[in-house]
Amino acid sequence: MSGSIRGLLGAAALAALTLTASAAERPRTVLIVVKPDNPRIAADTAIAAHLEGRGYRVTLGSQYEPVTRGYDLVILSSNIRSRDLLGAYRDVPVPVLTWESDLLDDLGMTGKKHDRDFGKAPAEHFVWLVNAPHALAAGLRAGVNAVYAKDAPMNWGKPGLGAAIIATVPGEPDHAVIFGYEAGATMDYEAIAPARRTMFLLDNETFGTLTPSGLALFDAAVDWTAGTPRPTE
Repeated sequence: MSGSIRGLLGAAALAALTLTASAAERPRTVLIVVKPDNPRIAADTAIAAHLEGRGYRVTLGSQYEPVTRGYDLVILSSNIRSRDLLGAYRDVPVPVLTWESDLLDDLGMTGKKHDRDFGKAPAEHFVWLVNAPHALAAGLRAGVNAVYAKDAPMNWGKPGLGAAIIATVPGEPDHAVIFGYEAGATMDYEAIAPARRTMFLLDNETFGTLTPSGLALFDAAVDWTAGTPRPTE
């Protein structure tokens, strides 16, 4: 930085710019909440390894010891025991991403009736992408996109009016498999999102079956929820 720019900025402004740059360069920290004794935890460790490969700093935390301090993003895996966790992360002012449909009502992201407001499609291969311009759509084209390499379970919810709905089960417009709320958006039953809230389509062990398009959507869900700038190509 030239001397003239330093003089114009002043010491305080220069320090603020330096702090902002440092924050932008700092790796985003992610807490993946798991049930430690779940035999399917290998699916969560695979996700953690994938995120670390993308530059995130990831911690696997027990659902029985809820924490958020020091994290930029909390991920609630579907391999948790949802009836034990309930609303533990409902009001935290930290971005939350989940693919556990049974938690959507506890988080205030949908209504409370199973199979009407949230549920699971037993065998799906494709999604209908309905909001291609949104950052959560990962730059994919609108319409039908294959997200699983083979038919597999897919979690869905029926979000409130404040949601950005990105993708639905084909032929089921009320079954949104990817949707997000901005901080301050109205979710369901007048719940206000304390920070970004996102639902993604995965099930317990389907991360490994994602196609390149599915993986791009997953990465976009993580990046958007955490507030990480999308990589430029």
